[in-house]
Amino acid sequence: MNEVRAMATGGQSWLNGGIDYQNHPMAALLEEIDRSLQEPVTGEIRTGRVVDKRPNEILVDIGFKSEGVVSGREYERIGDTLATLRVGDEVPVFVIREDRDGNVQLSISRALAEKDWERAEALMQSQDIFECPVDSYNRGGVIVRLGQVRGFVPASQLTSAPQGNSEEENDARYASLMGDTLKLKVIDIDRKRNRLILSERLAMREWRRQQKDQLLSSLHEGLVMEGVISSIADFGAFVDLGGADGLIHLSELSWNRVTHPNEVVKVGERIKVQILSVDADRRRIGLSLRRLTPQPWEIIDNTYQIGQIVKGRITKLVNFGAFARLVDTGIEGLIHISELSERRVAHPKEVVAEGDVYDLRIIRIESDKRRLGLSLKQALPEPEIDWQIAPSAAISTPTPSAETVEEHSDEAVAVAEPV
Repeated sequence: MNEVRAMATGGQSWLNGGIDYQNHPMAALLEEIDRSLQEPVTGEIRTGRVVDKRPNEILVDIGFKSEGVVSGREYERIGDTLATLRVGDEVPVFVIREDRDGNVQLSISRALAEKDWERAEALMQSQDIFECPVDSYNRGGVIVRLGQVRGFVPASQLTSAPQGNSEEENDARYASLMGDTLKLKVIDIDRKRNRLILSERLAMREWRRQQKDQLLSSLHEGLVMEGVISSIADFGAFVDLGGADGLIHLSELSWNRVTHPNEVVKVGERIKVQILSVDADRRRIGLSLRRLTPQPWEIIDNTYQIGQIVKGRITKLVNFGAFARLVDTGIEGLIHISELSERRVAHPKEVVAEGDVYDLRIIRIESDKRRLGLSLKQALPEPEIDWQIAPSAAISTPTPSAETVEEHSDEAVAVAEPV
C-alpha cells in the first residue's frame, strides 16, 4: 500500500513508461482511505499519546489532523490517573464527539471503563478469582471497584455476612470491611444495565480448594504446623492450616479423657499441631494436638509425690467413688468412696458433684498401671480442739484400773472357750 501511495502521489513511474501518477484517480482514492482510517468515530477507543497537560485539560494525539481534548467533568473523574500521567505517555481514550471548532472530545475514564468491562466479561467467562478493595456499602451488601467499574457483592455472597438483628449492627459489620481487599468471582454481568454482581463466597470456596491441593502435596506425617481453630464439632476440632482445614479428632486433643473439644480449645485460638495422616484422594488431613505434649503418666513420678495436696475437678460419679481430673496436668485419678468423708457414705453424690473443684491429697501413685489414688477426707484441715470442754470430758470418763482390765479380759477368754 505504501508503494502504491508513493507511486500515486510522488510522481514516480509505475512499472515503466514514465507516467505521472500524481494526478491519477488512484491518488484521490488513497487519500480518502487515509482520511477514513484516521478520522475518529464516536464510541471508538484509541490509544493516544499525551502531548500537553494544562490546568483544565489534556491534549492527546490520536493520529488525527488535530489533537483530542480531555476536559470538563471528565478531567475530574480521572484524578487518580491524572496524577501519574506525563507528557509522552500512552493512554487509552474513548471518542465522544467532534465539536463545532473541530476539536475531538475524548474520555479517559470511559476508555478505562470499557476495558474494565471487557476484563469483567473475560473473568465471567473464565471464572478466575480476582481481588478488589471494598469502596462503600449499603443495606444489601458491599460495593467494590474493578478499575472504573463498580461491582456489588450481596450480603448472601459474603463469607461473613452480618448476623445482627438491627440495621446498626449490620452497618457496623459492613463498615468494618471498608478498605479490605476481597477475593471475588463474577456471577452476573449486564453492561446495558451497568450491572456487575460478584461473589466472595464462591471465590473463597475455589481459593480454599486450590490452597488445599497445594497444601496436600506438601504435607507429610510428623510435620508440625501452626493453625487457627476454625470450627468445633462434637467429634473434634477443625484447624485452618492456611487455606485447608485439618481435623483433630476428640481422641487426639489431649492425653486425658475429653467429653467435648471446647474443654481444650476455642474457636479463633492459634495452636501448633502435628500431621498424623494425609489422604489426598479423600482430601482429608488428620491432626493431633496431644502428641506435641509429653504423656502425663510418663512424667507423673517426677511431677507428684504421695502426700501432696493438689486441686482436682470432679469429672464422674460412680457407685464406688468419684473420678477427679487434676487441674494442672489433666491426669485423672479416683477418690474411693471410703476416702470422701469420715462419715459413712452411701453414694458419692452425698459429698461431691460433677464440675466441683476440691483440694485432694495423693495417697497412691501406680504409673505402670496408670492409676492415681486420691483422698478428699485426708485433705481436709484438722478439726480444732475446744480446750474448755476437753478437760471436763476427761474427768467424767475415769481411766479403768488394772483390776478392771484384767477382769474384762478374763470374761472375754471365758466367752471364747467352748463349753
